[in-house]
Amino acid sequence: MVKEAPIYTLREISLTFGVRPLFTSVSLNIGRGDKICLVGRNGSGKSTLLKVISGVQAPDNGEVFVQPGIKISYMEQNGDFSAYPTLFDVILSGLNEEERENQKYKADIWAERFEIKKQVSPQTASGGELKKAALARALISEPDILLLDEPTNHLDITTIEKLEEIVKDFQGAVVVISHDRSFLTHVSNKTLWLDRGIVYSNDKGFTAFEDWQDEIINQEIIKEKNLNKKIEEETEWLHKGVTARRRRNQGRLRRLQQLRQERRDQIKKTGNIDLEIKEAAIQSKLVIEAKHISKSFGEREIVKDFSLRVLKGNRIGIVGPNGSGKTTLIKLLTQHLNPDSGFVRMGKNLEMAYFDQNRTMLDPNKTLWRTLCGEGDHIYVRGHYRHVIAYLKDFLFTPEQAQSPVSCLSGGEKNRLMLALSLAKESNFLVLDEPTNDLDMDTLDLLQEVLDEYQGTILLVSHDRDFLNKITTSMLYMRGDGSVIEHVGNYEELYKKYIEPYQKDEKKKSVQDSNKKNIERVQSEKNTETKKVRLSYKDQRLYEVLPDEIAQIEQEIKDIETELSNPSLYAENEKKFYELSQKLETLRTSREEKENKWLELEMQKNQ
Repeated sequence: MVKEAPIYTLREISLTFGVRPLFTSVSLNIGRGDKICLVGRNGSGKSTLLKVISGVQAPDNGEVFVQPGIKISYMEQNGDFSAYPTLFDVILSGLNEEERENQKYKADIWAERFEIKKQVSPQTASGGELKKAALARALISEPDILLLDEPTNHLDITTIEKLEEIVKDFQGAVVVISHDRSFLTHVSNKTLWLDRGIVYSNDKGFTAFEDWQDEIINQEIIKEKNLNKKIEEETEWLHKGVTARRRRNQGRLRRLQQLRQERRDQIKKTGNIDLEIKEAAIQSKLVIEAKHISKSFGEREIVKDFSLRVLKGNRIGIVGPNGSGKTTLIKLLTQHLNPDSGFVRMGKNLEMAYFDQNRTMLDPNKTLWRTLCGEGDHIYVRGHYRHVIAYLKDFLFTPEQAQSPVSCLSGGEKNRLMLALSLAKESNFLVLDEPTNDLDMDTLDLLQEVLDEYQGTILLVSHDRDFLNKITTSMLYMRGDGSVIEHVGNYEELYKKYIEPYQKDEKKKSVQDSNKKNIERVQSEKNTETKKVRLSYKDQRLYEVLPDEIAQIEQEIKDIETELSNPSLYAENEKKFYELSQKLETLRTSREEKENKWLELEMQKNQ
């Protein structure tokens, strides 16, 4: 099989921060149409590698080759858009200054596609709105290589599914960092695993990642044993933890299916039995009872005539678009907020632990040690004492980090610390509001293991479909119009039954409206009347000869492109391939300069 020429290449690059080498001899190729997922633990250097590919960060050594004419667009994880007046301006900034005036309609198209509130200020926009604007900004220029760093963070499931379709239909190459397993499974056809400075490459998508990772780990264990090397503590945890957890997955799945059947039976009984008569018998199992609750803010209905009975051991996930009222529903069900009508009562002897997505429990000036255990050196964890260092290790913190202030932690590390705090408390009712944001896959596996062994009741808000499928017995779906629907089963079943039929009509209407507006806008621009003025003799002569010069350059470009399209050229003569590619870039630059000059003269004539 003939080797296809890459559009981007890294060769033996290395990068060191301080005395710590982040990469050692990393090489990779990106081909047109590649949909690459870049995975690895938090702190492994994934975001830095993406910055190197984008050109934002230069490597210490090695070679970087970009095929001439290739346009790269990079969406960083937490972009700072505070300098822009509106989200519409954020989207427009993805175009260069010359394009912005003539191609403003593209910003409107992407704003409508992502349902972005264009006039909202970045200073007051939610995390989801900022993320959608950042995605539109990266896509508006129609790049050849699209680099996405955690694009699903803060997005609701509906928008994530929309992004999946965009990435799958994207004609160029995509490199994406994400910890959302469902998203990666749906969009990727290649995998890069960054582990302790080494990049492993696999020509299969994320679906094959876990088995492939196990193979690499097993090979490494054998190699280290043969060489009588001491396994590092981090590597030892990786080897022992990753495969062991996966062997338990099938047993967990069977247990979850049993719990879902129990939830179906509970709902069935609730529909047929007089709850008031049975109340005394089930009182010890009752966690929450909500009857006909409603809540509005102004004219907007958040929850409308909703009833729910939650019993001990239920694991209920709450899903819906951003702004549909998921956090409000949690506050209503836990009596942190009063309904406008109806009532909520909670069972006796409930010990609730609450994970707040805004991390209000964390003091940025305290160290991790003091955050967990105050003045002592032990923390009381669900019935027994643990040394604070040992407990921090459970959540993948190093002993050195124990004395660091919370302010030094990354977003994912702060979430891990929040989980350590929440899960240490002795509780029988766990409320988790977006616990999976910024967590890497190893931490998600760890959290899944802890929740699987949890004997109490769980109320969970998350946009991570894989995580929801593995944890919850039923889901509450909030469409955003005040209705709340309970479904027993996984997200895919919920989507097909309730979400997809509703979205089809909305999408059709949105596309029709968008197309109509854009046609009217383009037609209006074409109908703009212009006035003509005379050019100088020199400019008039240039205006006449430039088309021939451009045509000659275009013919040279066409000839070189024909040579480069030969699939055997790269394999047979790599040096010639790169020389022609460089010449092609020079010719394209010259053509662009001449075209711009001719367009400038054309505009002067028509002023």
